Amino acid sequence: MSQTLSRPPSRPLPEGKITFEQFLQWLDQDTHAEWVDGEVRIMSPVRPNHQHVVVFLTNLLSWWLARRLPDAVLLTEPVLMKLPGDLPAYSPDILILLPENAGRERESHVEGPADLVVEVISPESRARDRGEKFENYEKAGVREYWLIDPERRRAEFYALGEDGFYEPITADAQGVIHSRVLEGLWVKPEWFWQKPLPSLLSVFHELGLR
Repeated sequence: MSQTLSRPPSRPLPEGKITFEQFLQWLDQDTHAEWVDGEVRIMSPVRPNHQHVVVFLTNLLSWWLARRLPDAVLLTEPVLMKLPGDLPAYSPDILILLPENAGRERESHVEGPADLVVEVISPESRARDRGEKFENYEKAGVREYWLIDPERRRAEFYALGEDGFYEPITADAQGVIHSRVLEGLWVKPEWFWQKPLPSLLSVFHELGLR
């Protein structure tokens, strides 16, 4: 049984492999888990620094979408995103569906890949986020993948190329990363490890949002 260190779920873990439908029936609102290779993966509680960055990015992206792409959908963990076929169901820190894909939202989960996924890396998730999840998001067709590692002060941004493989999105001469999915949005990686994090008002001013 696949699992990470966390508080125990409110009900016993299923024995052996189960289908995604069985996983959804087993899951309750008090359990934060993912479905990987037919097994339940209980997720670890996050550290405050991780949550600060997630909240900062959620607020920034929500504000930007409300003004530039109001019909897009932004969701945060513990919402599940079921990748196609026998690929896993993950719970990304942040996911965005463009308006044309908003119909992938279901009552219990998102069915299919998001257009943009953000994972804020914790020490215990680093290998999964940069290895297993990278490979599966790429395979599933997640068009853009951001990996933010505030502890190591490292941020990586990838866009799906025409060949179906991720290619890095490199910073321009000003150190700015331009999203390829959210046209017109740019970010500065150093925002994510400033202490304290920059105020949203100052970031909105830089982005020209009012």
